[in-house]
Amino acid sequence: MLGLEPTIFLMAVAVTLFAAVVKGAVGFAMPMIMISGLASFLPAEQALAALIIPTLVTNLAQALRQGWRAALSTSWEYRRLLLTICVVIAISAQAVPYVPQALLLLTLGVPIVAFALSQLAGWQLRFDTHNRGRAEILTGIVGGFFGGISGVWGPPTIALLLSLGVDKRENVRVQGVVYMIGAVILALAHIGSGVLNAATLPLSVALTLPAMAGLAFGFAIQDRLDAARFRRWTLVVLAITGLNLVRRALTL
Repeated sequence: MLGLEPTIFLMAVAVTLFAAVVKGAVGFAMPMIMISGLASFLPAEQALAALIIPTLVTNLAQALRQGWRAALSTSWEYRRLLLTICVVIAISAQAVPYVPQALLLLTLGVPIVAFALSQLAGWQLRFDTHNRGRAEILTGIVGGFFGGISGVWGPPTIALLLSLGVDKRENVRVQGVVYMIGAVILALAHIGSGVLNAATLPLSVALTLPAMAGLAFGFAIQDRLDAARFRRWTLVVLAITGLNLVRRALTL
């Protein structure tokens, strides 16, 4: 199955399905779950390549859920954040093929564990938004660096939106737009880096179907579930899988 053992392929489908359900239900965490889950049984570069197309397609669906005019307005309002993220993703992605496997796993695992444990402890990272332009650029630099390497730039974006105090509806839309545009740049950057290529693209495309199915299910249950409990257990899963990535890095 696309060059994978059937069991490994089904594990990849299961990780993607679960990650997409979480995204549909709570609006974020899909790349974190995918990279931490997939990199537990796939090489880190292959795991990164695998999440690119499903992330792009599901982010497109999230960004346009309230219509293209709302998405366009959001893109202009947060243009400094978007521009910075895109530039830094494009640059940092080029380093991935040259990073040793152990260091790459640590770069993936440590931020995920730190984010999950801080959230479980009730600590929310916040930016000083007295100068909003500077806060957006700082967010873009931090998010873009980790985005290019790991495909994850959600936590800094969420921290910025919390700091700005935006309402839930705008929060979800902004996340969708930022993740969608960032995902386009991520795909292009990793075509350039060689991570997304003829060997890795088929798996990424194949995982798009379970991703969309999971997203639709997540949207359907969004208003019915105990969001706080569901988010808490998602963070527990992230912490465990992130720790497993660190364990793999230290045993290589």
